[in-house]
Amino acid sequence: MTNSRSLACAKTEPSKLKHWQTSDANHAHHGWTWRLFGLLFLLALPAWAQAKPTLVWLLRDLPPLTIFEGPKKGQGVIDQLLPMLIAGMPQYEHTLMRVNRARGMQMLHEPTFTCDPSLIWSKERTQWIAFSVPAFRAVSNGLVVRQKDRDVLMPYLVDGEIDLTAFLAKGGNKIGVVAERSYGEFLDNLLKQAPEGVLTPHYGNDALSSLLSMQRLGRLQVVLGYWPEIRYQARQAQIPDDELVFYTVRGTGKYLSGYVGCSDTPQGRQAISEINQLLRTLPHEQLDQSYAQWLDPEMRTDYLQQARIFFEQQAAP
Repeated sequence: MTNSRSLACAKTEPSKLKHWQTSDANHAHHGWTWRLFGLLFLLALPAWAQAKPTLVWLLRDLPPLTIFEGPKKGQGVIDQLLPMLIAGMPQYEHTLMRVNRARGMQMLHEPTFTCDPSLIWSKERTQWIAFSVPAFRAVSNGLVVRQKDRDVLMPYLVDGEIDLTAFLAKGGNKIGVVAERSYGEFLDNLLKQAPEGVLTPHYGNDALSSLLSMQRLGRLQVVLGYWPEIRYQARQAQIPDDELVFYTVRGTGKYLSGYVGCSDTPQGRQAISEINQLLRTLPHEQLDQSYAQWLDPEMRTDYLQQARIFFEQQAAP
């Protein structure tokens, strides 16, 4: 038996034990303090360092909704609506991007945080776009021809409207359309049945203006679109009003609704929920009056009355 003790069994002096305990306590205290400081820093970080989500608004030159150039620049219906929406959504950074119709549709297909304030609803589009409640009312699309080409449409005129189904089935005449644009579900379904070669789609930024130029040069006979937009673009190109004749399409109805649409992502759907709240409180009468001034005088009274009735019904519980 030995009197020597192993290091493992060495006696610890009370003064040393007290010193170690104090040292350990100080380390633990300082560690807890730094962890608390780090936690408070992380909690405070989003308030000043985390950027707001950026919502990209897709815009295209679409009188009388959006007007990029000319004497009425910025005086369109959406030109007035969009600032109201942006002001009501301060939780986002807002960026405006000018695109043509085809590029806008492509971006809405992608998982980006993008919205378009001037869309037409269609069942097909709901597969990748989240739509708002109706934002505005517009006159329906129709066909425009030059006065000297009226005979092209005369055989298909029924009670002052064109039977587009019969016109398309006959073939032989080209119809200019804006690529990737929806003309309302009724017309979209008819256009899908068009024989090959009848439709002439244009993909450019100035698609409608280009189609009207092609029509004037005799490269196509008929252009499909909204009469206020066609008339505006024609005037910009120095085409006199009396050089063109507009016909509504049988079965379309006088008016259709325009919507805000966002990419169908969690962010996009959340934005649509917030946009819907704003649309239900915004002054539709002001927007209706703005649109009505683009119509022929004989159409204005009916448009304003029908728009008022439509939005009153929308607001009813």
